[in-house]
Amino acid sequence: MVLDLDPKIIERARQAAGDIADEMDQFIRQRTTRAVERTTLRLIGVDGVNQEDVPLPNVVVDQAEAAGLLDEGIMRVMARAIVETGRDPQTIAEAIAEGALDLKELPLIDEAQVRQVGDEQAERAMELIEKTRKKRDELLERHGDRQAPLHYVIVATGNIYEDAVQARTAARQGADIIAVIRSTGQSLLDFVPYGPTTEGFGGTYATQANFRIIREALDEVGEELGRYIRLCNYCSGLCMPEIAAMGALERLDVMLNDALYGILFRDINPRRTFIDQYYSRMINASAGVIINTGEDNYLTTADAIEAAHTVTASQFINEQFASRSGLPPEQMGLGHAMEINPDVEDGFLLELAQAQLARDLFPDAPLKYMPPTKYMTGNIFRGHIQDALFNLIGAWTGQGIQLLGMMTEAMHTPHMGDRYLALENAQYVMKNARSLGSEIEFKKDGIIQTRAQDVLAEACDFLEEVREKGMFSSLSDGRFADVERPVEGGKGKDGVFERGADYFNPLETRLRGSLGLLE
Repeated sequence: MVLDLDPKIIERARQAAGDIADEMDQFIRQRTTRAVERTTLRLIGVDGVNQEDVPLPNVVVDQAEAAGLLDEGIMRVMARAIVETGRDPQTIAEAIAEGALDLKELPLIDEAQVRQVGDEQAERAMELIEKTRKKRDELLERHGDRQAPLHYVIVATGNIYEDAVQARTAARQGADIIAVIRSTGQSLLDFVPYGPTTEGFGGTYATQANFRIIREALDEVGEELGRYIRLCNYCSGLCMPEIAAMGALERLDVMLNDALYGILFRDINPRRTFIDQYYSRMINASAGVIINTGEDNYLTTADAIEAAHTVTASQFINEQFASRSGLPPEQMGLGHAMEINPDVEDGFLLELAQAQLARDLFPDAPLKYMPPTKYMTGNIFRGHIQDALFNLIGAWTGQGIQLLGMMTEAMHTPHMGDRYLALENAQYVMKNARSLGSEIEFKKDGIIQTRAQDVLAEACDFLEEVREKGMFSSLSDGRFADVERPVEGGKGKDGVFERGADYFNPLETRLRGSLGLLE
């Protein structure tokens, strides 16, 4: 470590975060949600919509809930339907939607049959996820990979076909990761829209069809360029595990997935979010997807100097939750951002300290570094310099994923020319500063070391306070990002259920087994 951090404080912080995650894990494992059960249906092949455009996974889960069956797990219900009708999950879902099959009328069947059928369905789902992961591995093996930090840019037109055009262009300009920004408000929908979409405000709807269209476009341009282009989207929100499943099936490579983001910034019920993130992260882990966490968002509501320790504390918490969902460090794209007011004297040194602190604490993680946004003024020349300094820190501290800043931030959705200039900026700076971090040592007890040590100590104290009070109480008190989120509040709270004594989800068991999580 280059910051001369106290290993005892690091150990204390990680222990506190681990204790928080363990307590929450006990809570999570006793419950399920509508989204978790819908996810199971999607992974065993249920797709499409009914005549009112309601997704079939919603139709089936809603009927199971109305019949009082959801606490036993949708896989148990589906296994009974498969044995009774001899149909596959998709045709059963269609029959339910048409009113031709009533789940309340299903007879009880032998437990051995339930488990056999459920295990067969789960095994097929796991094979699909593994097949998709192997395809990515083959392409990376053939084309090789670019040196970190990988250059990450955004497309967000609302029209998936226009997104595909812009994604190909960005890849040709040098982008390594293309993120299709999700339409504003989709995280609050308790269903996943169906099919390709050509309208969306502030972005494009995350649908399985849209994922497939962009994946095909990037594979096509990747063959042209002789390199693998990664695809990113969001699986946060009320459908977090469902969108993770869609990403696993359509070979997304990076997904935004945070344990706290939906609670703090979308007012989603805390209980719902913690349960959904657990299941979604197991799917991400099994699919080889790199998660991106959202600590950068803290600094949009809190001061980047005063609240820096909450970013570090959240990174520790996200690390521990991710570990308990089977994600290895190589798939933990823990987030942070360059958001100190650029008018602060020596602000660059404080930003450098924070970025190096993250690198020292999480040496194997492909850290996701976010560009300045809060203090972008519309002055494109100053903005371009701010982005250049951001790129310099990214290269210096060995970040894994660099979300490139746009000089027109705060003015409009980036044009393709803006994106080209951002990529040119990053390529120039990073090429010229590639080995800077291995050449320079920080002054002992200087501004950078002292700042990093102070932030770590504050983060450790903060985590120990959260452990003492409990995560739910800490969220209610506004300890994260200065945002108060009571445990009984938020959207989606009625979608949480305690598991019954006969709860059955062989897909969860398969995921846990494949990730080494079974006791």
